Amino acid sequence: MTQPQPNPIDPTTPAPAAETAQVAETAAAPETAAAAELDTWKQQAAENWDRYLRALADLDNYRKRARREREEAILAAREEVIRALLPALDNLERALEHSAPGTPLHEGLEQVKKQFARALADFGLVEIVPQPGDLFDHNAHEAIGHEPHPQFPENTVVALSQSGYRLGERLLRPARVVVSAGSAPAPSP
Repeated sequence: MTQPQPNPIDPTTPAPAAETAQVAETAAAPETAAAAELDTWKQQAAENWDRYLRALADLDNYRKRARREREEAILAAREEVIRALLPALDNLERALEHSAPGTPLHEGLEQVKKQFARALADFGLVEIVPQPGDLFDHNAHEAIGHEPHPQFPENTVVALSQSGYRLGERLLRPARVVVSAGSAPAPSP
């Protein structure tokens, strides 16, 4: 007797065991292939996310570096212009020293000096003017001489020869000062 042939359309007809195992394998194979493909896509997504984060960090670092370089270039340009103007300011101060106080010339020079100093201060220039008796600071002062002085102790400013200037944290020019060498030695008998 021949066995009845299963009707592929009729689900109630039992399929032979070998065919059932084969169908199970082919059904499992796509599932494992799909799982492997999903893992591959997840790994690629993780790598892409990592690359994106690194690119974002690089862009942020580039922006910060560009901003810092731009600020440094602006400061360098300011410094160059101000260094070129300092001799003119010095000459203006010398002219004030040699003009008679109370004259129209002296008053005009005084106003020009104030306007000049105000304009330079707007760009961040700070004048360094040590007073007699101030402690000598080698970071902001330049000693152009030492002299004994009975009134001031050693390493203090006795006189100012030329003002110094600072732009931000940079010292453009130290203040030139005469420094006390202490009291004059007593004459020997």
